[in-house]
Amino acid sequence: MIRRISEIFGSISYKPTEAPSPDGWIVQERAIDQCRPLRVVVIGSGISGIISSIRLRQRIPNLDLCVYEKNPDVGGTWLENRYPGCACDIPAHTYQASFEPNKEWSTFYAAAPEIQRYWKRVAEKYGCLEHIKFEQQVIEASWNDATSKWNLLVRDLDSLRAYPDECDMLISATGALNDWKWPSIPGLHDFKGKLMHSAKWDESYDYNGQRVAVIGNGSSGIQIVPNMLPTVAHIDHYVRGRTWLAPTFARNQIDMRGAELENFLFSPEEIAIFKADHNAYQKFRKEIELELQSIHGATLLGTPEQIGSESVFAQNMKIRLRRKPELFENLLPSFPPACRRLTPGPGYLEALADDKVDVISSEIVKVDSKGIITADGVHHPTDFLVCATGFDTTFTPRFPVIGRNGVSLAQRWAKTPENYLSVAVDGFPNYFVCLGPNSALGEGSLLLLIEKEIDYFTYCIQKMQRDNIRSMCVQKEAVERFTRHCDQYFTRTVFSSNCRSWYKGGQKDGRVTALWPGSSLHAMKTFAHPRWEDYTYDYVEDNANGWIGDGWTMNEKNKVINVDYLDDDQMDFPPIACVMAE
Repeated sequence: MIRRISEIFGSISYKPTEAPSPDGWIVQERAIDQCRPLRVVVIGSGISGIISSIRLRQRIPNLDLCVYEKNPDVGGTWLENRYPGCACDIPAHTYQASFEPNKEWSTFYAAAPEIQRYWKRVAEKYGCLEHIKFEQQVIEASWNDATSKWNLLVRDLDSLRAYPDECDMLISATGALNDWKWPSIPGLHDFKGKLMHSAKWDESYDYNGQRVAVIGNGSSGIQIVPNMLPTVAHIDHYVRGRTWLAPTFARNQIDMRGAELENFLFSPEEIAIFKADHNAYQKFRKEIELELQSIHGATLLGTPEQIGSESVFAQNMKIRLRRKPELFENLLPSFPPACRRLTPGPGYLEALADDKVDVISSEIVKVDSKGIITADGVHHPTDFLVCATGFDTTFTPRFPVIGRNGVSLAQRWAKTPENYLSVAVDGFPNYFVCLGPNSALGEGSLLLLIEKEIDYFTYCIQKMQRDNIRSMCVQKEAVERFTRHCDQYFTRTVFSSNCRSWYKGGQKDGRVTALWPGSSLHAMKTFAHPRWEDYTYDYVEDNANGWIGDGWTMNEKNKVINVDYLDDDQMDFPPIACVMAE
């Protein structure tokens, strides 16, 4: 029987740190640059977990790192999702680690298996695998104020045995979109044909020649329809809401290779040029990155970019639907572009215009053993029913995370997932979240944001070592200010328009809880310089003076004295001022 953490470690309530006596001894026996050992646990080995593993080991001395991963391999969403057409919806050359460019992407929008292989190579190259424990699932985490540690309960998915662990710092890198769920449709599980969710795809199933139903026109549905179309007999595509389809990024690159080819293949010759000529590759990569980072204005209501985007998007959709022009009016949204997540959807609109596809906007009222019944009374016979209906987007933790005074994160976020800069929550010390609430992007580079979030975590851990801090916790007031800031910011963006979006928890008029309040370049500046005044601190031995140590440096204690601060490469030479002639 699995015991809960409270039974193993005991339940301890929070008591504010008492300051040492004014006449007490505060000279702590440590060198000023001595880094106390810290154990850090990262949950998840997707992109965030891999980059965390690399940067933490690179920058944090005296580190004991453990990464728990429930899957048998790294890659996160790119390992788990295997539906037809699953691919990155931004160009692959902008979806990679900044420090590890891949010059061998085979296609403009790389498919899931190729993306997973890339991140596996990155993890292997930088020695991440030796720190990852596969098929180990964290099932409970509880903060212990007496020890300033997170007490964990971990389940071995092979033996199903649960065992305890603890750490000084806990980083959640589980991602926002991996807790899939079935849609609430009466009779769904009475269906006698093949029923499948896009996030739990059975690659062994042969759907060739079958009559297929695809429910949902979010990112996965948009990718599934054109990729299944060539081999099936027919597709009924159930579209609940209208959506914009974005023009493809870096259109000039596509035009160079043929205007109809949206997800073009890179030729062996071009890949060889990229590998041999770094400057040529950088020029290509920067051109795409520049376009990706230049559209923030289109998300702000009333800007020239936003006003002009609607006609550009509409014209693009008309061209791609020219075989069935009547579909344009049925798909054209009343809300502005980017209110829902934008995707270029290579081949999607062209697939909708195919004679083998019926776009059905009538509401689904029931599923029976042989097919789907819509509100207009029509029964649609189906062999294979695909639910491309997305994930739980409430940000509720998938296991108990218990902070100070026994408050769970689920309780803390019951009304809305309030947070600080998307990475921290008051009442949960030494706990950081990768891609938490208000961290996704409606435009720009998500990989840049992930890297800068993780940089921020390393700054915090460095401060804990440098200042001899045992716990740091963001202030409630800082969380409230950031929440208020987000609510005000989004009122002047397209994201607050009347559209149903996972950005707003699947609601039309809900709070925008998924998106960062700004561009990815804005996020880069935000995370560059932490506001230490927004946190409260508890110190080792309750001694706020402990950081200054006992008068020694580590090198002196180790009898290694150097004066390399006089070396030219260590010297900060000021520029020589030019004296203006009178």
